[in-house]
Amino acid sequence: MQFVRISWKILVGLKDLLVLLFMLLFFAAIFALLNASPNPAMVRDGALLLKLDGVVSEQPAEIDTLTTLTSSSMPVGEIRQRDIIRALKLAETDKRVKAVVVDMDRFMGGGQASLAAIGNGLDAVKKAGKPVYAFATAYTDDSYQLAAHATQIWMDPLGGALLAGPGGSQPYYKGLLDQLGVKANIYRVGTYKSAVEPFMRSDQSAESKAAIKGVYNEVWGQWKTNVAKARPQAQLEQLLTDPAGAVEGAKGNLGQLALTTKLVDKLGDRIAFGKFIATKVGADDKKTTGGFAHTPMDSLLAHYGPPSAGKQIGVVTIAGTIVDGEGGPGSAAGDTVSGLIYDALDNKDLKALVVRVDSPGGSVTASEKIRLAIDAAKAKNIPVIVSMANLAASGGYWISLPADVIYADPATITGSIGIFGVIPSAEAGLAKIGVNADGVKTTPLSGEPDILNGFSPEFDRVAQSAIENGYRQFLNRVAAARKKTPEQVDAVAQGRVWAGGTARELGLVDRTGDMNDALAEAAKQAGLKPDGWHAVYIEPPVSFTGTLLRGLMPKRAEAIAPMDIFAHAAWQQNLFVQRVATDLDMMTGVKGIQAKCLECGDFAPPASAAPNNSWLATLIRAIS
Repeated sequence: MQFVRISWKILVGLKDLLVLLFMLLFFAAIFALLNASPNPAMVRDGALLLKLDGVVSEQPAEIDTLTTLTSSSMPVGEIRQRDIIRALKLAETDKRVKAVVVDMDRFMGGGQASLAAIGNGLDAVKKAGKPVYAFATAYTDDSYQLAAHATQIWMDPLGGALLAGPGGSQPYYKGLLDQLGVKANIYRVGTYKSAVEPFMRSDQSAESKAAIKGVYNEVWGQWKTNVAKARPQAQLEQLLTDPAGAVEGAKGNLGQLALTTKLVDKLGDRIAFGKFIATKVGADDKKTTGGFAHTPMDSLLAHYGPPSAGKQIGVVTIAGTIVDGEGGPGSAAGDTVSGLIYDALDNKDLKALVVRVDSPGGSVTASEKIRLAIDAAKAKNIPVIVSMANLAASGGYWISLPADVIYADPATITGSIGIFGVIPSAEAGLAKIGVNADGVKTTPLSGEPDILNGFSPEFDRVAQSAIENGYRQFLNRVAAARKKTPEQVDAVAQGRVWAGGTARELGLVDRTGDMNDALAEAAKQAGLKPDGWHAVYIEPPVSFTGTLLRGLMPKRAEAIAPMDIFAHAAWQQNLFVQRVATDLDMMTGVKGIQAKCLECGDFAPPASAAPNNSWLATLIRAIS
């Protein structure tokens, strides 16, 4: 009893200590936030600085409190794509902006479609007569896609350019599951619905390989075409076909190799780059070494504020895996997203609705909730336009169906029309350790699904029949929306993924274009003049805590961001670990029937954060 009292006092003391720690961090966050908040007075003559520390995303996720305060690693910083594009648009005409500097030293990537739109914005700045300068220690596929649009590309002499293209290995778990005695009970429809293959095979099926290879080739072809158009002098061929030979020919000097192949224009460290920019736009007020006069992106946006003239066009962003229930920004939670749409239709005078989709799909029930909410706009005779970003597959395609017009980028990954369900059981594993099961049933479904004794044939039949019915409903919804027969849809469905260009040819989307094209079409269908409208973004607010935590992030996030080639390789390993955790969570944590594209992860920006399982987070949850 005495031991229990002492243990309880220790726990209470720890809790008080943690409360004190949180209070200290709270005030530190307020201080950091006040110092980091954009100040419109900071807009000055010089360069617009796009400091891309982290990943480009359609809707940054809210930062988890425990992850930030207790984990040894930080959530990856996220930069909203539309903020970058608007800042570039403002830079075209703002006379104080003499040039644009794109700092990608700690850039961690973004989807190809999202980056293509930013590239178009950089081209527009150059067309307005303002130079664009890019800097990084190392360039990978994503960062070079942006850098190719620069007037001049700089790279640190100790860096390099590693252009790899999409593809690679993915884990298959059937051998592991067999050894553990765990069975993944899979119910699916679709020859190409490979989302569950890692749990039922030890390798990739021929059908899945054929489908994904076609998409890889199309998307990579788009990347090469866009880069060649933006920077025709770049000699990419040998670097892509024989990278080892090219590096050995340069005696391992990756910087010199990038210079001789004209991938970059100048080799120099950050100080040299800063001094060069200062000769173009002027020195900073403090005349710091390597400093130059500049305006941060957030300050420029704060100075102008959001547009407010004219009629309202609603914009709802559906980003990330579609899940049931509620969630904050960066989470496509069915109840939250549908509720926001219904609320906007009831309380705002929307003349049109644009749906920006960047999702591999997810829960069928959540997808249907969102689809019905979007369909409610059409019931009010409000034009609905869908703009597909990097991903709009499976459930992401499901929610796009009410649209009057669907836009997709040529590199968008869409389709994946198919559904599945997966439920694990462990009868073989339990038997290995001497655990057996027995019992009495009153009906064929009593105690099902039975994870101890294995699922009964009756349950398997019920589950598979439900999946097949769900697939027929998916086909019928697509057929009605795209004015096709279910048989015609089935021929291009079966879970197969398509790139945006081919999807247009197949009639799954209407046009190729970006978000600006979708907004212009929405205004046109609503009968609005080009300057007679503004976008109103319908999205969950960031909590007060989330806002504060963003003030704590920058310096810690900089410390973990990859810079040189080897750091980027290590970062890819971290992403692999995240993927394995996500795969296993899908098998054990999936609730309900799923319309999700697993292979779409190859085309999405890196995840912003992984679940936090640190000992301190666990302790806080236990005693809170």
